[in-house]
Amino acid sequence: IAERNPFPASTQLAVVAGDIGQAETARRVTQAAIEKFGRIDGLVNNAGIFIAKPFTDYTAEDFAALVSTNLHGFIHVTQLAVAQMKKQGKGGSVVGITTSLVDNPIAGMTASLAMITKGGLDAVMRSLAIEYAKDGIRFNNVAPGIVDTPLHKNNPKDFLKTLSPMGRISDADEIADAVLYLTEARSVTGEILHVDGGSHNGKW
Repeated sequence: IAERNPFPASTQLAVVAGDIGQAETARRVTQAAIEKFGRIDGLVNNAGIFIAKPFTDYTAEDFAALVSTNLHGFIHVTQLAVAQMKKQGKGGSVVGITTSLVDNPIAGMTASLAMITKGGLDAVMRSLAIEYAKDGIRFNNVAPGIVDTPLHKNNPKDFLKTLSPMGRISDADEIADAVLYLTEARSVTGEILHVDGGSHNGKW
């Protein structure tokens, strides 16, 4: 783990290696959090993969990979974290990362099977927001547009800017700010917060 961990040693950080799509990894993640910090008050489901290709080119392996990381990766760790939050009796927060493409598909950005998983996460967050409202456990998603990450290192910046009405590319700090807001906003639940320069609103 130490060889792959880019973060310096810290009393505020616990690192667990593994495949988040596996139930055993989720168990070790939550166990490490409880052992290190004594409780779980918030969960950010940031792990995810995105496979973009024409619908008829997708393979069974592509779909299995999307489901494993995006759905199993959400289900296993969220079940355990929410169970711990309920046990503590002090509420909590779960934030996921989806995409604005769920609400506003863009011509040329073909990612239909990825949208099955990301759209499903938007739906389940709304459902869970109601299911656990009385427990004070909140469920929200951040839906980014184009973000300046290594995922787009081979894409021309001028083209990427055309995918936003504001003509700009978000950076990772903006997404982190949105996650932090939803984590701390005690009256916000069931919300899909778009950080996409307005692209989810439609044509421009």
